[in-house]
Amino acid sequence: MNAKKLARGLGWFSIGLGLTELIAPRALARFLGLSEERTGLLRFFGLREIAAGVGILMSPARPTPWVWARVGGDVLDIVGLGRALKNNPKKGSVGFTLSNVLAATAVDAVCARRLSSNLG
Repeated sequence: MNAKKLARGLGWFSIGLGLTELIAPRALARFLGLSEERTGLLRFFGLREIAAGVGILMSPARPTPWVWARVGGDVLDIVGLGRALKNNPKKGSVGFTLSNVLAATAVDAVCARRLSSNLG
């Protein structure tokens, strides 16, 4: 697949995920077994996702920095989810989410590398 087309798909994915984190942080916190205090952080992560998605879609000729921003955001998500596994009654939900973030990170990294190498 063309890296720029993949980036565009990742942009839309970011916006959808970000809206979920922004609109339903309490439900997401419950699913992940997090305290209500974490809803502000989840909203912030949602804004980060939306910003990356909009950046990708608004820069169709040069989405590379925005895709790398997604990779950086993925690292933050992985660290947060790794910490959430500790003493969490919903380890299954966190593990499921972590596996999905790891898969998305792989796609993001491949896309970013292709764009950076002008292979896209």
